[in-house]
Amino acid sequence: MTIRAARLTATLMMIAGLTACGGGLGSSPASSGFGSGGGGARQQAAAQPRQESTIWDLFANRQNPNNAVAVNRYLWNASLEVLNFLPIQSVDPFTGMIVTGYGTPPGGGRSYRASIKVSDPALDARSLKVSLQGPNGSAVAPETVRQVEDAILTRARQLRVRDGGL
Repeated sequence: MTIRAARLTATLMMIAGLTACGGGLGSSPASSGFGSGGGGARQQAAAQPRQESTIWDLFANRQNPNNAVAVNRYLWNASLEVLNFLPIQSVDPFTGMIVTGYGTPPGGGRSYRASIKVSDPALDARSLKVSLQGPNGSAVAPETVRQVEDAILTRARQLRVRDGGL
């Protein structure tokens, strides 16, 4: 019986010692009453609503659509790789836009400018929009645009297979 009482007393003393260390809520230097005028931190903590989390939060889609990147990474990287001969003017992964400056393809004599839009997270031809311009804004043959799109889609599929995503 004395061993049991000694264990209980030791356990209670350890719990009391840990509680005295101040690991509870509101135990910051600002809320202890010293220094910054008392309960300022407590008032701020009480004013902010506390968010409770449950197991169902794992299944909820609570991402802010303004902060989420909704482009396919394989299409994005393939676009940058296929058109690496063009100087990049602007890149926006949040809207999926890549705008390049004028550049001449290897082995070609005519310079082009490209605008690429990746509009969907799916690896699909409908997710990719490519527009090309020649010098002074002149039109580019639709076959050339289609060949560039095909090259980007082919490279995106190769990247996906390489990553083991297929």
